[in-house]
Amino acid sequence: MNNNIPGYIRLLQTGELHTRAEEVAESLLKNCTLCPRECGVDRTKDELGFCGSDYLPIVASYCVHHGEEPVLSGTKGSGTIFFGNCNLKCVFCQNHQISQPAQSLKKNEVSFDRLADIMLELQAKGCHNINFVSPTHFSAQIIKAVAIAASKGLKIPLVYNTNAYDSLQALRLLDGIIDIYLPDIKYSDDNEAKEYSNAKGYARNSRQAITEMKRQVGNLIVDDSIAVRGLIIRHLVLPNDIAGSEESLRFISDEIGKETFISVMSQYFPANRAGDFPLLSRPIRQREYEKVLGLLDELGLENGWVQEYSSKDYYCPDFEKEMPFAD
Repeated sequence: MNNNIPGYIRLLQTGELHTRAEEVAESLLKNCTLCPRECGVDRTKDELGFCGSDYLPIVASYCVHHGEEPVLSGTKGSGTIFFGNCNLKCVFCQNHQISQPAQSLKKNEVSFDRLADIMLELQAKGCHNINFVSPTHFSAQIIKAVAIAASKGLKIPLVYNTNAYDSLQALRLLDGIIDIYLPDIKYSDDNEAKEYSNAKGYARNSRQAITEMKRQVGNLIVDDSIAVRGLIIRHLVLPNDIAGSEESLRFISDEIGKETFISVMSQYFPANRAGDFPLLSRPIRQREYEKVLGLLDELGLENGWVQEYSSKDYYCPDFEKEMPFAD
């Protein structure tokens, strides 16, 4: 198998891509189970569940993004599509204006043909990949749009940039379509996940999801410094160890594999409603971040990237340091 050929191209050639788009994806939307909430609403009739999204996808913005991990942004950028709404309600969300909007984002709805054209537009600009940000609640719609775009010449890898609160049923529908999975691992404790993201059972569900992603795409494969297939796991360090970093990193090391590429982020700041929660009301401290970096070395996790620490209240750096973590 040629790993440089996106999987959805092969599915297009066999007809499987269109079958999934028109039959299976549509069926999931009629009784929505795209995430573990399993709201069961009929989104083809514009019924709303927890995420507040109905049938058509919502595109808050799209751009050529140069601030992702180096193997994604490369020299030409990652073709990033930011979807509106979210299936989580993180009190510290840095994108809360589009993930938890005060008013409906219905004006940002696009047709499946338009979403396909956006992918082709980003490809024409030279992007290394198409990067779907917060895609979970629109994963079925993405498949429908990819089928259209692929038939019109889309041929670059697809990145699924997710909070990992995805249902196994939806992920299996994406098998062979998504080339690069980029999940967060936000929490190791379900109580913290429920309190700060309103995500019941997040730890168990995210681990199951990440395990399924690894099964589908395997370890990261890089060709000429650009990712073409595989798994990258992101972890945002939170103050007061709300994220439970050690337990999550130990899960990755023991269950997913020490060779896994990890992206550790120091960019937390008390956005959105975080100021109302004492344990989240400040940026992380340097010693908290350095403790997590030490765990990476201790657990033998040597592949990936870390962000530079800054004591500023708000700092969103690029991924400036490549593994190994310890100099």
